[in-house]
Amino acid sequence: MASAKKMDGMGALPHRGKVAFRVWAPYASEVSVVGAFNAWDPRKHPMQAEENGLWYADVADAKVGDEYKFHLVTPAGALDRIDPYAREVTSSVGNGVVHDAHFDWAGDDFHLAPWNALVIYELHVGTFNDENAKDDKPGQFGSVADRLGHLKKLGVNAIQIMPVAEFAGSRSWGYNPAHIFSVENAYGGPMALKRFVKRAHEHGIAVILDVVYNHFGPSDLDLWQFDGWSENGRGGIYFYNDDRAVTPWGETRPDFGRGEVRRFIRDNVLMWLDEYHIDGLRFDCTQYIRTVNGVERDLPDGWSLLGAISSDIAGRFPGRITIAEDLQNYRRLTQSVEDGGAGFGAQWDSNFVHPIRQAVITPQDEQRSIAAIRDAILYRYNDDAFDRVIYSESHDEVANGKARVPQEVDPADPQGWYAQKRSTLAAALVFTAPGIPMLFQGQEFLQGAYFRDTVPLDWDQRDAFHGIVRLYRDLIRLRLNREGCTRGLCGQFTQVFHVDDAGKVIAFHRWATGGPADDVVVVANFHHEAKDGYVIGLPTEGTWKLRFNSDWHGYSDDFANHPSADIVAEAGEFDGLPFHAAVAIGPYSVLIFSR
Repeated sequence: MASAKKMDGMGALPHRGKVAFRVWAPYASEVSVVGAFNAWDPRKHPMQAEENGLWYADVADAKVGDEYKFHLVTPAGALDRIDPYAREVTSSVGNGVVHDAHFDWAGDDFHLAPWNALVIYELHVGTFNDENAKDDKPGQFGSVADRLGHLKKLGVNAIQIMPVAEFAGSRSWGYNPAHIFSVENAYGGPMALKRFVKRAHEHGIAVILDVVYNHFGPSDLDLWQFDGWSENGRGGIYFYNDDRAVTPWGETRPDFGRGEVRRFIRDNVLMWLDEYHIDGLRFDCTQYIRTVNGVERDLPDGWSLLGAISSDIAGRFPGRITIAEDLQNYRRLTQSVEDGGAGFGAQWDSNFVHPIRQAVITPQDEQRSIAAIRDAILYRYNDDAFDRVIYSESHDEVANGKARVPQEVDPADPQGWYAQKRSTLAAALVFTAPGIPMLFQGQEFLQGAYFRDTVPLDWDQRDAFHGIVRLYRDLIRLRLNREGCTRGLCGQFTQVFHVDDAGKVIAFHRWATGGPADDVVVVANFHHEAKDGYVIGLPTEGTWKLRFNSDWHGYSDDFANHPSADIVAEAGEFDGLPFHAAVAIGPYSVLIFSR
């Protein structure tokens, strides 16, 4: 009689009214699956040894929703372990749950916008919209979904959510994953994430997920010495067992050179894109994947894994975006795998955020470097202006000893004139410089202080600073050419033609193909005094319409509404350009003109 065909895959695999189980435990001498279906008796359902340390069992008594673990007999004794591939767990220290991944995705034919037309909004599920801030529970996917209308009206077309893999406790930034295949229960679990993604897509908003593969845990980590084996007192089969294990977060770096661990991580990447319809992934701290110490001493295992993952995604999910957080200005990350790169679509750009933040946070005007701002605007990793993500606030930039830009500008009055003017000055450069612009949650209504996973956004500030929200909305509309007159802001080309370090003014030209409705000129004043009759060069003749004035009174009662207006280019060389005009610009303000 022919034996029943085995199921492919790892973990708990529901099929035909029963459940197959497979686990990798090469140093175990016996393995069984225990759970609600057998009264947790390890004698009931022993698993069969397969090749390469795999164990398999088909359990007719098991069903979707049952809790389970693997029972391993090892030289270190008997061990009960949560399934590394568990799609659902009761908690980070609980049990696996047999999970049916099926979800009704009918009608979900969403496609990510082209990368030059992306505007990303980074958020933390637990604090973005915590409606019951006084209890000990964080916000959930459903509460985030309740604010999708705000995000759609704001104009963003992609949300980047901080990590949601099951972590220790119920409040965390998420960069301590205990179970990478399971979605944090405190946020609502796996089905809640799927419902959220589908609702976001219905609003025309993509979902990009932050993932952590440079280390696991370090707490609540059943992967640690999973089957009893280890060397040097380190982590066992899933981890390096020498000095390559060491990271700033613990000695829990995965063994990127071991085939089963590489598959574990690659399977996880593909799960998010396939089962959850995630539109892109942001990889945390890739410098601790491609190097041993984050700066030098290459880690070839990690580098080759990143390239393999990029190739997997490009082949199976074309159009999805991958973003590296490396912050070491390493061009190869966003070069193609074929050209020796890691194949990422974009990377967070420290060459933009640091000089731009410094320019607006610095108290004294004379200390602002217009040359540094120019270099931040023009920086490129490779040939594509949109292989970098640019921002003035991110979860890293508003914590770890730093605060929100308004707070940094004026700690004594983070909602006052200086904080409003200079934080929006930075934001205007985010939306007019070449790159993929990104906001951090609450930035659009002057959320202050610093980011903590226990402090929710103050949504009352959205109403109090509705004018600032409108300023961000207007910038996004121009950035995405929603009015049909600023296509150049989506274009590859930038020329910074005016750098006045004495007057603290910079002006630059953005374009895609050039011509009416395409050519855009941006003028930024980094000085506390307005400028009248201020002459700048212009690339072409004719009338340049003023599309945006950040000093407009409608954005804030505190703004002076300096009388800026359309300008007419006159013949005569200035700034190396064939035409010129005089502009009027308010203090700490930005003007956007287009033909």
